[in-house]
Amino acid sequence: MKYVKGLKCRECGREYPVEPIYVCEFCFGPLEAVYDYPKIKRALSRKVIEKRPKTLWRYKELLPIDGEPQAGLNSGFTPLVKAENLAKFLGVKELYIKDDTVAHPTLSFKDRVVAVALTKAKEFGFDTVACASTGNLAHAVSAHGAKSGFHRFIFIPATLEQSKILASIVYEPNLVAVDGNYDDVNRLCSEIANKYRWAFVNINIRPFYAEGSKTIGFEIVEQLGWDTPDSIVVPCASGSLLTKVWKALKEFKEIGIIKDVDTKIYGAQATGCSPISTAFKQGTDVIRPVKPNTVAKSLAIGNPADGYYALQAVRESGGAMEDVSDDEIIEAIKILSRTEGIFAETAGGVTLATYIKLLKEGKIDKKDCTVLCITGNGLKTAEVLNGKTAEVYQIKPNLASFEEALKRIKQKEEK
Repeated sequence: MKYVKGLKCRECGREYPVEPIYVCEFCFGPLEAVYDYPKIKRALSRKVIEKRPKTLWRYKELLPIDGEPQAGLNSGFTPLVKAENLAKFLGVKELYIKDDTVAHPTLSFKDRVVAVALTKAKEFGFDTVACASTGNLAHAVSAHGAKSGFHRFIFIPATLEQSKILASIVYEPNLVAVDGNYDDVNRLCSEIANKYRWAFVNINIRPFYAEGSKTIGFEIVEQLGWDTPDSIVVPCASGSLLTKVWKALKEFKEIGIIKDVDTKIYGAQATGCSPISTAFKQGTDVIRPVKPNTVAKSLAIGNPADGYYALQAVRESGGAMEDVSDDEIIEAIKILSRTEGIFAETAGGVTLATYIKLLKEGKIDKKDCTVLCITGNGLKTAEVLNGKTAEVYQIKPNLASFEEALKRIKQKEEK
């Protein structure tokens, strides 16, 4: 059954039919799916959701597909981990990790958006899918596309980490490494999308693809017992994820799943690529593009497509934005690993480091119930920790050598 009425320009409000288009032909504003909320309200309830399989598709009426899901059938519904050790370390009352380091099948939240995008690509009749990516999206399109039988073209910056390149090419897509940063790759892909009839998930399928991010927000509410947290901290690259988490909370209120939304949304960026955070702190709506220079390459989008809307979501909720250095990012990855046993990629380090900074600045109360969105697995960006981890004790294969190492370990612990 169809629950999407059409597409609508987020700037001028002009309406369009459901087609693989993404920009208003009159004002060049981005298009967004428009839902029939009264119809969804009649079809969807807490009881209906709770009876369904634990995947992102348990909220399918609030996703922009017409029929049944056709890709990513096991994606979503990742754990919401109560981070008691980390909360004690930071001196806060109640803290949760929305843990997409274990997302299926490629260990990042991009499995969610690609599941929706490829289902929509099937409905539109495409046989080829493509994307411009800083890594995680490349993995998800490569893997989901292989399972779904699509031809695949994946475009990445040539400087991407080797581990991320390997995690795409293993699925044997057509992997194209472009000499340039993500913004250069994205511009090239926009030209290609205009010439070839391919489903570029984050270009001409973007109005549908982006909606998959809402499922993080839906799951947070359900996993908190149909309640909303006081604060959610979200990493920002294009800014789309943050806007969709906020939209998810409002949609649940719109259809009566929850009564109120009092959550403040906080955006997290790396200082080496912080155009949205900079605009927030300067009190302007103007997002000035930057040339990225950070270890957090998955967030390294210097000209964020949804930056303006991320700003609006943060301000509407009463939250804030902040950015953190590469050293703070790496230290946060290590803190999360040793307190909660969760190994996050650099974007996760950005989220935790930003939370710590916001606590110190008094912008998040230590008594708040806070959720940190950890969006990808640390094995994807392990290179950033080279030379920055704890010591490895290499010994000879005998007891005396081990006991010598044990002596050094105890001396270190006593310091």
